[in-house]
Amino acid sequence: MSLRDQVIAALKKVYDPEMPVNIYELGLIYDCTVDDAGQVAIRMTLTAPNCPVAGTLPGDVERAARSVPGVTGVKLELTFDPPWSKDRMSEAAKLALGIEDIIPIARLQRR
Repeated sequence: MSLRDQVIAALKKVYDPEMPVNIYELGLIYDCTVDDAGQVAIRMTLTAPNCPVAGTLPGDVERAARSVPGVTGVKLELTFDPPWSKDRMSEAAKLALGIEDIIPIARLQRR
């Protein structure tokens, strides 16, 4: 497993306390890169600029990335461009939250 994959696995253990889905599946992580020296760059957002966990969630993300053996540093960028929307969520997250029917209607009609 690459160092990047290990960092992503660590990020998948971080949850927004108001949601039963991890931040990676929620689509809050816009980008995660790891260079050869183990430096991690994470570009992330929040569900809204006034999110109740705005003061703590970025620190949780940084700590999770730093906890991975081989990571030598973490640079975290918090952005709201583009704004987060439910379209960034994985199908698993949408299903877990009951946000929308993710089974294409064509599949249901074939039955």
